[in-house]
Amino acid sequence: MSREIVNAICRTFPGAEVSDPWGGGHDAWKVGGKMFACIGAIMPGVSVKTDGVETAQMLIDAGVGVKAPPYFHRSWVNLPWSTSEDELRYRLAASYRLVRSSLTKKAQAKLDSFE
Repeated sequence: MSREIVNAICRTFPGAEVSDPWGGGHDAWKVGGKMFACIGAIMPGVSVKTDGVETAQMLIDAGVGVKAPPYFHRSWVNLPWSTSEDELRYRLAASYRLVRSSLTKKAQAKLDSFE
């Protein structure tokens, strides 16, 4: 996995936009202004949102991910660059769906469907 692969996957999600809100080389992927994935400037891998602290801890315990940087909520997990592309795609899509579902109905209606 690499920054290029993560960006290529995220770019396919309806309404997804990338920015570097803190400067310094971060790639923060957002939908409706809410972040669903972030590649840090220093920490290797991509951090994604999960549906809760328990899921994040389960992924960490299973060796799928590692604890996200301390400035992320505990429901976030970092997927190291060694993560398989299939796992990466699944976790990015799950994070995107989770954040997208939290948007207002009006904001969701503006987005193309996502399978």
